[in-house]
Amino acid sequence: MNTVSLIGNLATDVDLKQLSAEKRVASFVLAVDRQSKDGGADFVRIAAWDKQAELCERYLSKGKRVAVDGRLRSRSWEDADGKRRTAIEVVANRVQFLSPPDGREAATAEVPFEEAAVS
Repeated sequence: MNTVSLIGNLATDVDLKQLSAEKRVASFVLAVDRQSKDGGADFVRIAAWDKQAELCERYLSKGKRVAVDGRLRSRSWEDADGKRRTAIEVVANRVQFLSPPDGREAATAEVPFEEAAVS
């Protein structure tokens, strides 16, 4: 079984790329707090696709808190210098926005982004 659930804050802004007329991918890095005496965080690359990618790019920015459900994916490629590179990332099935929308107080904000949880 390949399932991942994470809650954390965006460590980067969202980068949206248009791959074709109907395919878009948004990527960002999520900082997930460690539950240990030492503290710290793990930084995980997240990829969201299509409608969800658009919504992430529109509503999220560095520092925003999100919950991500998805799966791990490993990939490899050759960089510009000819070196073999590999990466492991989470492909999001669902991104839930946990921070209030900009301009609203956290105490009164009920995240009205049902559309953001598009699978």
